[in-house]
Amino acid sequence: MSHKLLVLPDDTATPLIDAIAGAKKSLNIRMFLFTDPTLIDAVIAAHRRGVKVRVMLNPARRSGESENEEARQKFVDAGIEVRDSNPAFALTHQKSMVVDNETGYVESLNWEPRDLTLTRDYAVVTGHRHEVDEMVACFDADWAQQAFTPHPDSTLIWCPNNGRQRVAAFIDAAKHTLWLQNERYQDQVIIERLVRAARRGVKIHILSKKPHSLKADKLIEGVGGLRILQDVGAKVHALKGLKLHGKMLLADGKRAIIGSINLAPGSFDARRELAIVTEDPAVIRRLQETVDKDWANSKLLDLSDEALLADLKKRDLDPHQLALEEDIDHWGYHPNGHHDKDKDEGKGHGKHSEPGHKHHHGDKA
Repeated sequence: MSHKLLVLPDDTATPLIDAIAGAKKSLNIRMFLFTDPTLIDAVIAAHRRGVKVRVMLNPARRSGESENEEARQKFVDAGIEVRDSNPAFALTHQKSMVVDNETGYVESLNWEPRDLTLTRDYAVVTGHRHEVDEMVACFDADWAQQAFTPHPDSTLIWCPNNGRQRVAAFIDAAKHTLWLQNERYQDQVIIERLVRAARRGVKIHILSKKPHSLKADKLIEGVGGLRILQDVGAKVHALKGLKLHGKMLLADGKRAIIGSINLAPGSFDARRELAIVTEDPAVIRRLQETVDKDWANSKLLDLSDEALLADLKKRDLDPHQLALEEDIDHWGYHPNGHHDKDKDEGKGHGKHSEPGHKHHHGDKA
């Protein structure tokens, strides 16, 4: 079986529901967030018809919030084996399924209504024996809280095992074009590799989330990385309409990485993540069509000092850590990072020069 690409929300949850309904012997499911009622019911139905079901769930977010408790309780009540993911990892962010030890699903999407209906997400379906066997081996190891070592020549990419090295090597091999969709561009090694790619003439198109969607403690890395990439000529856009959640790299229209990995240190160093490398012609063709469509439905991401200051002011965040070169005083900020909320909200919006950051206003690509 060759690889197959699922594109969300275009393909809906139907292929996943059908796969679960078609399981005959076993289901190994690992999810960061599992809240979708239809998929929960499908898994319980599989168990009731005799399929051996194992579900591994991330116990909680870093904040301590747990959104999987309802699903967990339903599975336990139905007699399904459920375990927290391996505590060796800060989080288990991997999203995957293996059906009958024959077919693997490597996904960027959580099994929650939002990721099935409102976000750009992806999954690669594989029937390649070595890939499926490795997915099962890692599931078994994490289920038993034992060490797992991926095969050095694997087409699967695992974090925290080999993710940063494999993604960096993928970028280094690009010759002409790189398309990226990711929520975070924060890892300095990956940013360095993208800068080198731009300098050797690779045309880089980046879809990212808007800065206001970044958590306050990730703002510096998130904005700084994107500004660096924009300054070396990468086109940096934000998707309109759909929310961006997919994690995808496409190089030279020939090979791609799809999975759960954000381009951030936490993903590479502390979380269980999974992605897959594919060169399947049908997958690459559909992926290129999708990224082209998304790019046409995107807009230039304004990372100028002025735009960032306006965003920070709305969120009541301190702009000094970003070392912005706009005149902070005219925004009503004080040295302690607070601003005067009584000042005219419209003041200062006429200033457009960004002496410390070249903003590519002419970008129409």
